[in-house]
Amino acid sequence: MDRTQRAVGAVVGSAVGDALGAPFEFGAAGAFSGRFPVSSGGGGEMCGGGGWDPGEATDDTQMAVHLAESLLERGGLDLPDVFARFQRWAADEPKDIGLQTEEVLTNGMPWDLAAGFHFQSTRRAAGNGSLMRATTSAVYFAADGRAATMDAARRIAALTHGDPAAWEGTAVYHELLRVALDGGDPVEAVPAVLAEIPAQHRERYAVVLAPSWHPDQATEFNGAIWPCLGSAVWALRTTSGPAEALRVAIDLGGDTDTVGAVTGGLAGAFYGFAAIPARWTEPLHVPLPGAGGRVLRLPELVELARRLESRA
Repeated sequence: MDRTQRAVGAVVGSAVGDALGAPFEFGAAGAFSGRFPVSSGGGGEMCGGGGWDPGEATDDTQMAVHLAESLLERGGLDLPDVFARFQRWAADEPKDIGLQTEEVLTNGMPWDLAAGFHFQSTRRAAGNGSLMRATTSAVYFAADGRAATMDAARRIAALTHGDPAAWEGTAVYHELLRVALDGGDPVEAVPAVLAEIPAQHRERYAVVLAPSWHPDQATEFNGAIWPCLGSAVWALRTTSGPAEALRVAIDLGGDTDTVGAVTGGLAGAFYGFAAIPARWTEPLHVPLPGAGGRVLRLPELVELARRLESRA
């Protein structure tokens, strides 16, 4: 499988997981399989609901696209530009936006102080909002190698999340996806990646990324970055394809769109675009508040992924 197919799989897989999970957000465990049992033969899972149209991606993918377009148009990481795009998006009243992200983007502070100010005020900034949007940047920076992609992840995460724990979780995801794009197994890479994060954060991530960990053991809601990332890696580890991985991830309940987005990014990179069911990719669409009302559909997402991989 060529690298471009893995990159397309990552970007499209993340958006698919987001859209599949959106109608089940904050719902109970088992709600997805209860409505769409495997025995039914599949079909109809892009059902919409909860304010979302069938196949509609949420703020997770919207922010990922804005980040991607900044990287491509600016020829690299321009943090003030990314922050400004996020601010325009937030001001355009998206259907959904995380409370922490909204507070940071609207608190009136400059791009390099807003997240830190929020963290100092609340001491709560380890939500999964920096992780949910990271697939596009992970694809873009993968060619630069481990150190560079992890550094970029930390810098982008810090735009909206002042807690270094969120920076490290996003860095781990960037590197796991880089391994998958290179044709490796991200699950097998976990120990080596953990060695690259500071000791004060390593133990907590080692717990949720351990082979013996199950999401039922989480001590926080999966809206926090640790169980969100751990759940995605667990889903990849315990299944044999992107459809199955997304099913078990969304069936966990809770923050289903983001757990789905992170799982879909990893599974899409590992198994490739062709392994994602067409019944899920065909209705996929991403409205873009803050960008003149544009809507990206599958062909545009495929092209975006190709450009991120080639930096063209």
